[in-house]
This record gives sequence, structure tokens and C-alpha cells, in this order.
Amino acid sequence: MCGRYAVTADPATLAAELDAIDETEPDEVRVGYNIAPTSTVAAVVDRHERSDDAPEDATGDVRRRIRAMRWGFVPVWAKQIQSGPLLFNARSESVATKPAFRQAYSRHRCLVPMEGWYEWVPQESATRSRPVKIPYFMSRADGQRLFAAGVWSAWRNPDDDHVLLSCAVLTTAAAGALARVHDRMPLMLPPNHWDQWLDPDASAPDVLLTNPGEEFAEQIDVRQVSTLVNSVRNDSPKLIEAVSSSAAAGSDSETLF
Repeated sequence: MCGRYAVTADPATLAAELDAIDETEPDEVRVGYNIAPTSTVAAVVDRHERSDDAPEDATGDVRRRIRAMRWGFVPVWAKQIQSGPLLFNARSESVATKPAFRQAYSRHRCLVPMEGWYEWVPQESATRSRPVKIPYFMSRADGQRLFAAGVWSAWRNPDDDHVLLSCAVLTTAAAGALARVHDRMPLMLPPNHWDQWLDPDASAPDVLLTNPGEEFAEQIDVRQVSTLVNSVRNDSPKLIEAVSSSAAAGSDSETLF
């Protein structure tokens, strides 16, 4: 799964890097080292130009755009935002058929940029009766940004007609050594897959949902980090700094790598 991640690029920076239009409002999107579900995050989409004479998605050139979305998918048919479980992840194996996501997968696909993501590994402790959860941070070893596949929706509030954009990050089976941290990981897409994934007028080829395998895992640096990340109130570069296993959970803890 992917329940927490870091992204340090603001929407304007992402727009410049991707030759995209920044459609977010100032300070609307959360940027930082401890992004949690229900946060408003930046998502990348390809959509047609809007006009007064035609609805979006009908006419006009397709442009890449940065939009603000709630991380926590709300299906278009939901009667209210909190009408079910918090859908911040969608399994790549079932996204095309699961009722909550299949409509979005057909035409509303996005990318969620991030520097890396966190997972927690239970480990036995000699000083506590219960296992302690040790956080790990996964990021590209070369420092490049990652882009996770996602789906999004435009939910209209029946009470005030307000439209809420929301998204979920796709996950796949963890590859290679990453499986020692968690059995799932975000489905990251390389740049050569972006055009097909974001195409608003066509279905995504099934091959884009293929597990990236060990080749991807070999590009990822895995490091144990401070338990400061456990609280969403903490947000600083210290959260992604490597710490020793003894500093994080006591000298009896075992390292995974």
C-alpha cells in the first residue's frame, strides 16, 4: 500500500518541469515530507481546453495540467464524501473492474508526483510487549522524482453543487527486495508511458498495469527513518534522513537490508 509520501515540488515547479498548466490556487496544495490521506495534493492530468461553448473533455486541444485533488477517492455516485472507507489506494489488478474505480480508470487517470513513500515494518522489541513499527522511506537512488499511476474523480456535492476533485494511488505487488518492507508498493510509471496513461480519449493499455519487477526495485534506495514520521504533525527534511536501527527502535532490532 501507499499511505504516506513526500513531495517537495510545488505545483508551479511541476508545471515548469512537465510543460503543464498550473490550475491550482496559491497555497491550495500541500507540499512536504509527510503527506497523508485526505490532504490536498498535486496531480497531473491531460485534459481538453475548456471553452464557454463546449464542456470540458469535448473539444479543444489536450494539454497537460496540474490540478489540486483530495488524496482519498470519492466515487461520482457517492451520496456524501464519507460514505464508505477512505479510498486512498486502488489495486492495479482490480482497478478496471472494481465498481468504485472502473469509471475513473476508463477516462480519468492521473499521475501523483512524489520523492518517495513510507512503509512501516513490525519488529519485535526486548523492551516492549508488542512489536514496534519501524518506518522506512523508499526513493530513487539517483534522486529523480517518481510518478505514481492514479485515478481521479469529479464528485459533485448534491447540497451546494460544489465539485470536489479526488484521487487514489494505484498499487501493485512489491518487487524484488522491496517485498521485505511491504507486500505492496505504488505503481510507478516511467515517462514513456505517461502519454498513454493520461490520454483522456482512450482506454489505457493493460500493459501499463504490468508490475515493473526487480529492475524497478534495483533503482530504489530503502532506508530506515525516524519514528517522527509516525505523527502527521511532524514535517521536515529530518523525516527522510537515514537512521540506524538502534537509534530508531533499540539495539535489539534487526535491519532489513
